[in-house]
Amino acid sequence: MRPYFLRLDLVLLGLSTFAAAQAPQSSSGIDLNAIDKSVNPCQNFYLYACGNWKRQNPVPPAYAVWSRFQELQVHTQETLRHILEDAAAHQDRSPLDQKIGAFYASCMDTTKVDELGDKPIQPGIRRIRAIKDKADLPGVVAWLHGQGIDVFFQFQSAPNPTNAKMEVARADQGGLGLPDKSYYLRPQDEATRQKYTEHVAQILQLIGESADQAKQDAAVVLRIETVLANASLDRVSRRNPYLVHHAMQLDSFQALIPNFSFAQYLSARQAPHFTNLDVAVPDFFKSLNTELAATPLEDLKTYLIWHYVSGYAPLLSKPFVDANFDFYSKFLTGTQQLPPRWRRCVELTDRELGDALGQKYVQAVFPAQSRQKTQELVQIIEQEMRKDIEALDWMSPATKQQALAKLQGVTNKIGYPAKWKDYSSVNIIAGDLVGDSQRAREFEIRRRLDRIGKPVDRQEFNMTPPTVNAYYSPPENNINFPAGILQPPFYNASADMAVNFGGIGAVIGHELTHGFDDQGRQFDADGNLRDWWTKQDEEEFRKRVDCLANEYSQFSPVEGVHLNGRLTLGENGADNAGIRLAYMALLGGLENGTIDKSKIDGFTPEQRFFLAYAQIWCSNERPEALRSSVRTNPHSPGQFRVIGVLQNMPEFATAFGCSAGQPMVSPNACRVW
Repeated sequence: MRPYFLRLDLVLLGLSTFAAAQAPQSSSGIDLNAIDKSVNPCQNFYLYACGNWKRQNPVPPAYAVWSRFQELQVHTQETLRHILEDAAAHQDRSPLDQKIGAFYASCMDTTKVDELGDKPIQPGIRRIRAIKDKADLPGVVAWLHGQGIDVFFQFQSAPNPTNAKMEVARADQGGLGLPDKSYYLRPQDEATRQKYTEHVAQILQLIGESADQAKQDAAVVLRIETVLANASLDRVSRRNPYLVHHAMQLDSFQALIPNFSFAQYLSARQAPHFTNLDVAVPDFFKSLNTELAATPLEDLKTYLIWHYVSGYAPLLSKPFVDANFDFYSKFLTGTQQLPPRWRRCVELTDRELGDALGQKYVQAVFPAQSRQKTQELVQIIEQEMRKDIEALDWMSPATKQQALAKLQGVTNKIGYPAKWKDYSSVNIIAGDLVGDSQRAREFEIRRRLDRIGKPVDRQEFNMTPPTVNAYYSPPENNINFPAGILQPPFYNASADMAVNFGGIGAVIGHELTHGFDDQGRQFDADGNLRDWWTKQDEEEFRKRVDCLANEYSQFSPVEGVHLNGRLTLGENGADNAGIRLAYMALLGGLENGTIDKSKIDGFTPEQRFFLAYAQIWCSNERPEALRSSVRTNPHSPGQFRVIGVLQNMPEFATAFGCSAGQPMVSPNACRVW
C-alpha cells in the first residue's frame, strides 16, 4: 500500500500536549474536559473517559483517524517544521543543517516539481521497457529493490533466527499493490479491485499510455498480483515464527525458482557473499517461479513499470500526487483532503534522513534528564514483571527460570541511538526531489544489505527519534522508546505519578510483555527462535491466550465487521498485561509514599490511573479506515484497547464500584500474565 509520500501511519501509542493545554485546570494531569460524566463508568468506561473529547474532536479532513496519537504527532511535526524551515533558510550552517534543509526545500518547491512532471522517472521507465529477455529481469529487479520498490519479493538482511547475534540474508514474499492478500481474493472486494485497476490505469495514462492500453495493462497488473497474493502467507499465519523462518542453502533456494537467476540478482545488488539464507515462505517462490515462466515478458515489464511509477507517484507533479491520494487515502481510508505540503515534506524528510533530523529534534525537546527518568520508570516496571513471573501459579519452575533469564536479558533503548547515521555520502541536489529521495533510500538500503554476515547492531533504532511510537524486537530482545513518545503529558514530571503510571507506565509494560506474547515467547533471552517451554506450560499459555482471542473477536468497531482476535492477539495480550504491571507499580508507589493517596481532581489514585490509561486511546475513526484496519492492523481500535482490557481487571471494578452483571465487568475475565 502506498499512502502519500510512502508513509503509513499506524495508530499504536500516543497522547497529546494539545489536550493538556486545552483541558480545564487539572492538578493531576488528567484531561478533565475529555470526561463525559453523563456516562456510567461501569457501562462504558471508554465513553466515560473520552466522550467529551470525541464530540469535540471530529476527524479533520486530512486524516483517516484523529486521536491523541495524532495530536502529539501534529505537535511534533510543528517542531520539525520549524527546524527544517530554519535549516533551509540558512544553508551556510552546519553540514547536517545543509543536508536536511536542502532536502526539505526541494520537497517544498512545488513549482519545480510540477514543472518536471514525470521527467524524473522517465529514464527508469525506459530502462524497464528496454528489457529484451527474461534473463535480464534479475538485474532490473535488483535495481528496483535497491530503491525500496519491492517487486515480486523482498530481500534484505535480518537477524539469524537461530543465531540472533548475526545478520543473515532473508528472502520474503512481496510485490502487492493492495494492503493485504485478502483484497485480491474475497468476492466482496470486487468493487475495490475494480477501483484499483482504474487507479493503475490512471497512473499509466499519466506516463503517456492510451486509455485502452492503460486499461489492458491494469488488468495485467491485477492478474499478476493476484497470483502473488494466492501464494502469500496470510497475516495471522505469519504470527507463527516457525512458519516464516526456513534456513536454506543458497543453491537449494535457487532450485525453488530456477527461472530467476539469484546469482545475477545478487551480483547486481552487490550483496555480500553468503551461502545460507533465511527464506520466509518457500512455497511463495515456487509459485513466483511458475508465474515468471508462464507470463509474457511484456506483461512482466508492465508490472514492473506500474510499481516503479507508483512508488514515486507521491513525489511527482500534482496529477500523480492527487491520483495516489485518491485511491490509497481517500478510497481505502476515507481521508477527505490531502495533508498540507509542509506536513508531507516533514514526514518525507523524517523518513529519508531520520537520524539527521532526529539529532536536531533531540537537541530541541529531549534533555538528558528525560532519558534518565524514563530509564528509572522502565526499571520499576521490569521489577514488577519479575514479581509477576515469580508469582504465576500456572507456570512450572523450569519455564519460570527461562522466563526470568529472558527478562534479565532485555535491554532498554531510550530516546535516540547511541550512534547517529552518517549521511555525508548522500548527495542532496536542490530541485531534484525524486533524485534526492532515491539517493537517500539507496544509501539506507545499501547500508542494511551490507550487514549480511556481520554482527547485529543492537544499539540501532528501527524508528526515527521523532516517531510517536515504541516497539519490542524479539530477535534483539530489546524495548525501544523514541524521544517522540516521551513527551508531556505521556510522561510529565509535574503530573501525578498515578497518571504517569497509567500513561507511560502501561506503555512500558506493554512493550515488555511483547517478549512473552504469542510471538515473542518463542524467542529466548538471546533472541534465538527456540522452544524453552515445557509442554504443559505451553498448553496453559494457549488456553489463556485463546480466551483473549475469543473475547476480542466479539468486538465490532463498525457495522458488519468484527475484530480478528488472532491477528490482534499479541497487542491485546500486551495491553492486558502491560496495564497490570503498571498497576503493580502504582500499588508500590502508594505503599512507599511516592504517590499521593488522597483524591486529586475528585479521583482516587486508582481512578486517576485508569482514567490516564483510557485517555491515551481517545480517538475518532472514519468507517473506511476501521474496515481497512481490522484486516491489516494487529492493534485493536482505541475503544477496545480500553474496554477489552479494563473489563478483565477486578482492580478496575473495585476502583469505580462496578458490580457483576455490568458491561465493564467480564463474567469470564481473561488473564495471561
